[in-house]
Amino acid sequence: MEEKSLRVYDTEKTFFSKIGNKLNKWLTPGRLGINNVLITLKRNNMLKCYENYIQNEKNNDRKGVYLKKYEEAYSLYLDSIDKNIIEAIYKKVKNNTATEFEKNALSKYYNIIHIKDLDYTEYKNKKQKFLLEIDYETVQAGGKSKVITRFNNFYYDKMETLYKNLVKQYSVKLLEDNTENEKNDIYNKIYTILDEYITKMLPYKMEQDPTKELFVEIKDEYEETKSIKVNKLDQNDVIEKNMLLLGLSRRLFTHSLPLGVAEQCYNKLLDDLRNLIVDTRISKKKDRAYTLLLRFIEEFNLKVLSTKVYWDNAEERNSYREFWKKYQEIENIEDTKECVKQKEILFIQNELKETLKNENKYSKIIAFYKSKLVELGVMKKLPNKCATLNKDSVYVQDLIEVKKNKAKAKVKKSNG
Repeated sequence: MEEKSLRVYDTEKTFFSKIGNKLNKWLTPGRLGINNVLITLKRNNMLKCYENYIQNEKNNDRKGVYLKKYEEAYSLYLDSIDKNIIEAIYKKVKNNTATEFEKNALSKYYNIIHIKDLDYTEYKNKKQKFLLEIDYETVQAGGKSKVITRFNNFYYDKMETLYKNLVKQYSVKLLEDNTENEKNDIYNKIYTILDEYITKMLPYKMEQDPTKELFVEIKDEYEETKSIKVNKLDQNDVIEKNMLLLGLSRRLFTHSLPLGVAEQCYNKLLDDLRNLIVDTRISKKKDRAYTLLLRFIEEFNLKVLSTKVYWDNAEERNSYREFWKKYQEIENIEDTKECVKQKEILFIQNELKETLKNENKYSKIIAFYKSKLVELGVMKKLPNKCATLNKDSVYVQDLIEVKKNKAKAKVKKSNG
């Protein structure tokens, strides 16, 4: 009787214990806490407003109403994520109970907050981008395919806008009066944001619409960019990656990264390559840098200068037209080796002409270009010594003096 009357109940399985455990989880700050419940509610409302806006985008009468509702819902949704970071993640980091993901998230959050006083536009776009990335991870971890699909449609559409806004903002800043260090910082930001977009955004967009003309055209360039493994200690790798990123940007960010800004970025990389060639002591690295330079010059001309309509200087425009005409003539050479050689000669001659405009700055690379043209048989290297002009060993300087004396004698004779 006693054995039958003694029953063991699993408190985890009773109705009231389940309710209690659920409430405890909701009220605990963190991934399963009350903050996340609020984020889910705000997210669902925002997605509904977004979908209504997209469906009525062509309805001019109601478009403004749906847009306003979507913007309000979007703002409340971001506020809920922001609040979760401040209240929940901050407490967990402070109590040393946060995961590595949460620690990194808080660190990135404060780095973005720091930008606010320096550049509000950059801060505004970067903060939205960061908050959306945080929630994207949460939604993907949730595993509900229907929610993931709905959210992804919104996420990639909104992130496209934020990436373009950031590129545009950096382009504007680059045109301002900046110091050399400030310019270098902006260049790095442009390359970083382009790399992020091509790594995180482009694969999804290409997968969704693989037959789109733009994606078909850039597929090879994208694959090449993806295949490069950059060793940050090797400047060749860094320059090559940035060159490919700029090439893709001419198609993906045509309006956000104007031609003038792209030209500045290319010119900066060109200067980096010139310095790399003259500073490198290892012959293999120097040869690789030189090969990259030739490829870079061709790409720069094809993707930027050949599309340039407005030139500030008429002389530069005419000079480029002559260069482009010669390039097109060389392209028609059937012998591949001869075609490559003639292109190399054309590129180095043009580079020599450009660098001679600032001989003090580019003296080392000028010497390198001249030696290359000698190797290619275009220039001759004269011996570094005085040469006799005749059998009586009259030197150049002596000849000049003789001519001066003769000229003076003539003047005296005529005066007499």
